[in-house]
Amino acid sequence: MALAMDGFDADSLFNTPCLGYNLEDLLALPAPAATTEVEVTMTTQLSKNVTLNSPLVAAPMDTVTEGRMAIACALMGGLGVIHCRCPVAEQAQQVDMVKKYENGFIMDPFVLSSTHTVADIDLIRQDHDVSTVCITDMGMMGNKFLGIVTSRDIDFIKDRSMRLSEVMTPKAKCLTACEPISLGEALQKLVQSKKGKLPILNEDGELVALVTRSDLKKLKDFPNASKDANRQLLVGAAVEPKLPELERVQSLVQAGMDVLFLEASRSNLEEQAEFIRKVKFQYPGLDVVAGNVVTPKQAQPLIQAGADALRVGMGSSSLDSLPEAPAVGRPLGSAVYHVARYASEFKVPVIADGGIATSSAATIALALGASAVMCGFLLAGTTESPGDAFYHDGMRMKLYKGMSSLEVVPSQLEAKKYSRQGEDSGLKRFDGGCCCAVVDRGPAKPLIAAMLDGVRKDLKRLGAQTVKELHEDLYTMKTRFQVRSAASFTAARRGVFA
Repeated sequence: MALAMDGFDADSLFNTPCLGYNLEDLLALPAPAATTEVEVTMTTQLSKNVTLNSPLVAAPMDTVTEGRMAIACALMGGLGVIHCRCPVAEQAQQVDMVKKYENGFIMDPFVLSSTHTVADIDLIRQDHDVSTVCITDMGMMGNKFLGIVTSRDIDFIKDRSMRLSEVMTPKAKCLTACEPISLGEALQKLVQSKKGKLPILNEDGELVALVTRSDLKKLKDFPNASKDANRQLLVGAAVEPKLPELERVQSLVQAGMDVLFLEASRSNLEEQAEFIRKVKFQYPGLDVVAGNVVTPKQAQPLIQAGADALRVGMGSSSLDSLPEAPAVGRPLGSAVYHVARYASEFKVPVIADGGIATSSAATIALALGASAVMCGFLLAGTTESPGDAFYHDGMRMKLYKGMSSLEVVPSQLEAKKYSRQGEDSGLKRFDGGCCCAVVDRGPAKPLIAAMLDGVRKDLKRLGAQTVKELHEDLYTMKTRFQVRSAASFTAARRGVFA
């Protein structure tokens, strides 16, 4: 006797006229596991031309993602999006920090002349978190290589006005290589010599590149890191879709940004579409992620304007809405399914954005057609998140606020500056949202690894080996869903069900 079809396919479920489903409202029914957990790969398309090794994106929030968080996410195979609530130069500096964290051939290392001082290296370390500087006769690339200065040479020098010619390791004592040389040969030479830096010179003894041992260690520790063609970490940056922001886009492109995210939760779709056209005209090779949208009707003009991916979610995050329940929006599950199904006709990936803080929510989002998930709360309060920690009732905490919230800091919290009128008119405010404090969670990498491991196990239970295969199962109606009752949801949250 043939088995009856169990559960509901997504078409039947989401075309119910009067209901919208959030991610937590649904369970995906397990399928026969065709693969082992080790065989499941998490590679996914973030946008038309950018591929990630893990479907996780750090949200562009000023209490979540700056350079350090973007580095942590990229090392784990995902992507960090640098927020735009800062001056252009500062945002570009954060992008530059990520791009210079890991390199193949470093074509633009920091270079000074022998007449510069130790204090000049201190400034480079302060601005870029780099303490290795090559020394040439004119202080620029393409000039005669004289030596190198690392942190070991200057850490214990008290007189910071000392010239670099007095502290540098001269060329005669440096390990160098001559071009042409492959990256593999350069790294192997570092391993054999047990040195940390390898300047690459041309036949005239002029500096043309630098290779570091630290990159070899990072490759070993993080084999799934998301990288570009130059073996540098991938990084995104956010801008508001306004014409004056085109100058910000130019600075970010020059700093090495790989993907542009439009921070436009409340913007006019026509304004956003026009901004996309201008960006694509000036930078045709730059991928642009537009949004946020929750319906195919919203997605259509953005796709026609040239968007390479869409952020989906509105009214799903408590930090991006007013204290009351939002009047405009859509439950995230329904939004992801309908927009992803429409966008798939144009091969435009979608990113689920809103309140995703667990591996189960991320799995359901991927099973409904999302190519990646954007997380804010999951990463808030970690060591890599921006902001200073403070103590409250004996707990070490950090601020976490939505991009439409009051802009407050711990000192303002202590002063109880919460008034809306009159008392603190100098305090910068936004038109909605909320702010809270979260307990310090330690480093972000273990949190990300645990979440991705949970998603990988869920994909195995669904019988999918890749995210692409998961989407194919969705649209061929192989993936079946069940709607939770309120009682089953409460019981699951309490740990009654495995």
